[in-house]
Amino acid sequence: MTTNAPKKAVILAAGSGSRLRPLTDLCPKPLIKVNGTPILHNALRNLEAAGVEDVTIVVGYRKDAIQYACGSRFGGLRINYVESSVFNRTGSAYSLWLARDALLSGDCFLLEGDVFFEEDALRYLMLGEATDVAAVAPFDKLMEGSAVLLSDSGFISGVRMKQNAANLLEDGPRLFKTMNLLRFSAPTLRSTIVPALDDIIGSGATQAYTEELLAYLVERRGLQLAAARCDDLRWYEIDSIDDLRIAESIFANRAVLTSVIAAAK
Repeated sequence: MTTNAPKKAVILAAGSGSRLRPLTDLCPKPLIKVNGTPILHNALRNLEAAGVEDVTIVVGYRKDAIQYACGSRFGGLRINYVESSVFNRTGSAYSLWLARDALLSGDCFLLEGDVFFEEDALRYLMLGEATDVAAVAPFDKLMEGSAVLLSDSGFISGVRMKQNAANLLEDGPRLFKTMNLLRFSAPTLRSTIVPALDDIIGSGATQAYTEELLAYLVERRGLQLAAARCDDLRWYEIDSIDDLRIAESIFANRAVLTSVIAAAK
């Protein structure tokens, strides 16, 4: 447990996970298992280990399954739910806006419910002096999605959407993948994040993604968002069947170790 860790977290888990079908026909994406462990359970265990006490989960698609799997308490965590009834036609920024009361309640971790990661990723978000931090890792040819550019001082200087292997040019700037694990301070949430969400949703841009929100805040509103380099950690964002296979390969050694420990008890 880290003493300066936020006591609260928000997890966005409302999407239908269409690219993971048929696995998500009956099971919501956050409950898809990586070597036997649901993505969401891994996140909750890591949050508890980091010192979090209250978690708000934004649910939508097959919400009952998530509520049944996590309950009102998970280990030592208190779990609250916010429901999106329009998850199939809104983006993740809308889900985040629905959780604005939780965001206004203090320092907060923000996670998306499709990332399988090591506990140390949360610890890395708290290593430096910065209080607004995003976990990042080198962008490689197997990845796709949002990427960021880093300044010499270790802050995110720009965001690029919809990147893939074709964008990894030898003479281009080094790209880093956003891991969708962030930490925000209460003042930033109150003065910057929530007002920007109010503006975006109020303007009718309900299909916007959180990455677009961050791009707007970093590039146009001067948000100082530090980058926590997680180059040496295991993690993966799971959007497709191929992603799931890669994640299971990355975490295969841990699965074997867990089985050995369980058998020895």
